[in-house]
Amino acid sequence: MGRIRVLFCFLLLLFANHLRAGTITVCGSCEVKTIKEGVALAADFDTLLIKKGTYKEFNIQITKPLTIIGENYPVIDGEDQGEIITIVSDNVTIDGLFIINVGTSYTADYAAIRVVQSENFLIQNVVLEKLFFGIYLEKSKNGRVYHNKIIGDAVDEYNSGNGIQLWYSQNIVVERNIVQHVRDGIYLEFSDNITIENNISSDNLRYGLHFMFSNDDIYKDNTFENNGAGVAVMFSKRIKMLGNTFKKNWGTTSFGVLLKEINDAEITGNTFEENTVGISIEGSNRINYSKNNFIKNGWAIKVRGACYSNTFIHNNFMYNSFDLAYNSNLNDNIFDENYWSDYTGYDLDRNGTGDIPYRPVKLFSYIVNRTPETIILLRSLFMDIIDFSEKVSPVFTPDELVDAKPLMKKIK
Repeated sequence: MGRIRVLFCFLLLLFANHLRAGTITVCGSCEVKTIKEGVALAADFDTLLIKKGTYKEFNIQITKPLTIIGENYPVIDGEDQGEIITIVSDNVTIDGLFIINVGTSYTADYAAIRVVQSENFLIQNVVLEKLFFGIYLEKSKNGRVYHNKIIGDAVDEYNSGNGIQLWYSQNIVVERNIVQHVRDGIYLEFSDNITIENNISSDNLRYGLHFMFSNDDIYKDNTFENNGAGVAVMFSKRIKMLGNTFKKNWGTTSFGVLLKEINDAEITGNTFEENTVGISIEGSNRINYSKNNFIKNGWAIKVRGACYSNTFIHNNFMYNSFDLAYNSNLNDNIFDENYWSDYTGYDLDRNGTGDIPYRPVKLFSYIVNRTPETIILLRSLFMDIIDFSEKVSPVFTPDELVDAKPLMKKIK
């Protein structure tokens, strides 16, 4: 009974605080003229209404539960002095601000908005430009980053930061953000149970999405396009990537997705289109790949080794230069009932699957993997001859790597 009474008193106090919450208006002609002054005057759970205008401020510390709302996108200009807003309290909302000119440093990761060891936060409808790091979540949980636009001006990796960064954070939703022209669009490290959904991350120097040591995360319906290296997924477990688009990530070291040391994951319903490599896989096991579209890539899939017990079922492989590259003649993965645009077999019994198994690994792909210069022979008669000879008598490619039931029509 004692614990129930304490909990009831706490909830009653919290409710009373909300009832007493007031609104402080900040503007050039108001009694409160700066955001810092408004924060200092505010009581817990108050609202700061920031009127349209330009506020030349930085190092704004939010140490109490507050709601900060911008009217018609007031501009907070940090004048390249350092970090703009730092949140170190639970129950903080930032809504409708335009923040520019974050300071750049080689010793500190200055951010437009940083959240430190906080819970129940909401950052939404914010526009960030001329930034170092955009939104930086550090050891925080149970928050949402929603409908923000982050446009950097990064030129070199060494002096640029990431658009949205999560470090040691849990139970965060990152949804409907646009991130462009930064180092990594979205970066996660040691962050579990994160949902990344309906974001557009494009034209970034390095990765559209980059995460390491982050488990049980879901990435759904995002677009990662024209990034320097694509998307990198490393050292994580139980990842779900559903319905994403990985497009036009071109370059000698570019890929739609790099999977390194990923285990027990699901990659379903994604589109990999016009990338140097659709998916590059290394040391990744027990992953289910299904209902994905691999369209007009250099390589649809490159398996670099130590990949076991993966299944590729009901995927479309269409018009790729190479569908599959292997660096070994051993195979422990299953390919079954996929559609291959290069398949030239027949279906006499009209059951929808080819009567002749399909071998997706071509000898020429094997050769190019080891001697990239031979790519100049891609459309030559030489390529057709060596691929035919390997099909007749496999020596270098995995003998048991076949799709025994290739589909005659692509999966819709």
